[in-house]
Amino acid sequence: MKVAIVGGGIGGLCLALALHQRGIACEVFEAVPEVREIGAGITLLPHAMRELSDLGLQPQLEAQAIENLESVFFNRYGQFVYREPRGRHAGYELPELGIHRGRLHRVLFEAAVQRLGPGAVHTGHRCVRVDQSAHGATVHFAPDAQGHVPPSATADIVVACDGVNSAVRRQFYPQEELAFGGINTWRGVSRFKPILTGKSYLRIGSVDTGKMVIYPIEDNVDGQGMQRINWVAEIRDPQMRMNDWNRAGRMEDVLEIFGGWSFDWLDVPALIRSAETIFEYPMVDKDPVDQWSFGRVTLLGDAAHPMYPRGSNGSAQAMRDARVLADLLAADPQGDPQGDPLALLAAYEASRLPATSQVVLTNRSTPPDFIIMKADELSGGQPFGHIDELISQDELRAIARHYEQVAGFANPQSQG
Repeated sequence: MKVAIVGGGIGGLCLALALHQRGIACEVFEAVPEVREIGAGITLLPHAMRELSDLGLQPQLEAQAIENLESVFFNRYGQFVYREPRGRHAGYELPELGIHRGRLHRVLFEAAVQRLGPGAVHTGHRCVRVDQSAHGATVHFAPDAQGHVPPSATADIVVACDGVNSAVRRQFYPQEELAFGGINTWRGVSRFKPILTGKSYLRIGSVDTGKMVIYPIEDNVDGQGMQRINWVAEIRDPQMRMNDWNRAGRMEDVLEIFGGWSFDWLDVPALIRSAETIFEYPMVDKDPVDQWSFGRVTLLGDAAHPMYPRGSNGSAQAMRDARVLADLLAADPQGDPQGDPLALLAAYEASRLPATSQVVLTNRSTPPDFIIMKADELSGGQPFGHIDELISQDELRAIARHYEQVAGFANPQSQG
């Protein structure tokens, strides 16, 4: 069996590594001509770390990341709402890491080139369509910058890992549109002094009145203790026009919303002004669909289940897709390593589609920051004396546990 993987992002590279680990031949076809460390931060929760650890990448990632100690929630006035330990500190076997997304991508890419061989990982190959027959599937590519059209690639199975704007998915859902709910987002990376423990993952405010997610991704960047800190700013306005995708953002747009957020434990405007980079993009997803697999072609990651980037789950669910699909292709339920590709892809869809659809819908309705939304609801959006006057920590913990259950990383030690 040979697999063609369309897209060399996190999901596609994890699939390539998992297939290689199981002795299945595959090739990766990535659109960009050169893989560079771009973007901002990403959090690797224990269910993501499980997949990465199984691929033998945990030591490399831990050496380049910051291990989160705690997750802390505050309202927009800087008042404490809820705190809980994270990763190993919460009893998981594996850590929760904050890392630059580009660095994670680089680790995956270099591992794929090393293990599969450079001839199996192709850049500058932008898929335009996939054809298939009873005997195989063929991936066709657009001309490169010099006008050269790369030769088509044939395989037994094609897996589309080409993201939220997947060209392969568009073949099967040509009329589909991105779902934009009026939430625009800015993502920045700042060089700043450590906040709270220096290993704290912070959520402040809620999306209707302004929300910040803040966490460190690199320690002691200047030899004097400064960190590289990732931050994400969000605001919802039903009248808001969808901003452009991943373009350079304007600092003044972010400060207009968060310029008054100065607390005794954090000066948010100073953090924003310290940004090395700011990008803006719309918060979009797509409604869950009832089919991913079409003959010899299937979808994975954002191509299958685009979701709001909340709860650090987009990449984690892609990694889980990759492992499940690789396991099924390595040995079908009857133990036949050369099982019917159509049946194997249908089994993959049946295993992963319902679970990821629930995550997509939960990220819309009750994401992790629902804890802060609940506090705002109970306080009428005003400052309060103490959170325990509004709601108990046990009730807030139950909200957190619900999300973990849906996302698939509930800690057995914390249940009860």
